[in-house]
Amino acid sequence: MKVIDGSRLEGGGQLVRMAVALSALTATPIEIHDVRAGRKKPGLAAQHIAAVNAVAGVCIAECTGLAVGSSRLTFSPGVPGRRDLRVDVGTAGSIPLVLQAYLPVALTCGGTLVVSGGTEVEHAPTIDYFREVHAAVLRSLGAGVTVEIRRRGYYPQGGGEVAVQVAPSRLRPLDLSPGDAPPACGIVSCSSHLPAHVAERQARAAETVIRDGTGLRCTARCERQDGPSTGSSCTSWSGPRGSCAPGRRGLPAEKVGEAAARDLVEAVQSGAQVDRHLSDQLLVYLALAGGSFTAPAPTLHARTMHWLLGEFGYHVKCREHGLVEWSA
Repeated sequence: MKVIDGSRLEGGGQLVRMAVALSALTATPIEIHDVRAGRKKPGLAAQHIAAVNAVAGVCIAECTGLAVGSSRLTFSPGVPGRRDLRVDVGTAGSIPLVLQAYLPVALTCGGTLVVSGGTEVEHAPTIDYFREVHAAVLRSLGAGVTVEIRRRGYYPQGGGEVAVQVAPSRLRPLDLSPGDAPPACGIVSCSSHLPAHVAERQARAAETVIRDGTGLRCTARCERQDGPSTGSSCTSWSGPRGSCAPGRRGLPAEKVGEAAARDLVEAVQSGAQVDRHLSDQLLVYLALAGGSFTAPAPTLHARTMHWLLGEFGYHVKCREHGLVEWSA
């Protein structure tokens, strides 16, 4: 059984989620100790347990230590197979982060997953970022992935629901070189139980920041849905570069829109092929399929994934030359 230090580098939920995904992909039983040891609330939270359960459902894994607050867990995978699964985070925990763990394993065999929880929460990508950037990049590489946002859920009530359908897929090596013309720029600004002008102000602010910073003209749409919870979010993208931000009580809509454009503008201005946050999300696919891509900077999450992939025998190269280039 491979033993993994859960406090290493980023030392958070990403390490747990991707360790179990890599365990399933390589048929390697693992033990993770000191889970999130440096966090304010150490140990597993509900959204980490949901991610482990999603991966475990694909490969019928045997697990121990799956309890809120647990600092140690074991994960012994079986053979991945096509299954129709349902996972409830039980809180407003992030649905996109559950999908990040599930998807690399599900692509080997296909399946469906319905996840209930939060679609737009702090410190996580929005579900629109996952659909319009993360999943869109994978589709461009040959992945059969569809994402249906059935209901949006915001912190603290949650109540969102997303369905994902995955076909068995063999990815092409990553080549995200831009074409002759820049990809279309999009913005989606969403709200629930808030006046219509909130989403409109978010979108206008994001449009202005993107236009002034990059010259890109974006097509924006606003979605208002009175679901089970109150909140808002804004997401922007242009091909494999994106940015997103959730709203929160007391934060002006204009600030949400500006934050939702920031990483996209940074990536475009730097000349990088992907934004800083997508880089760590793509490293597992780079390890599996080969290829290369550039990002503005090596984030701590990316460095953690680099280390974790090495623990499972995947050799990914990192070269810094203004931008950071990842290759395999």
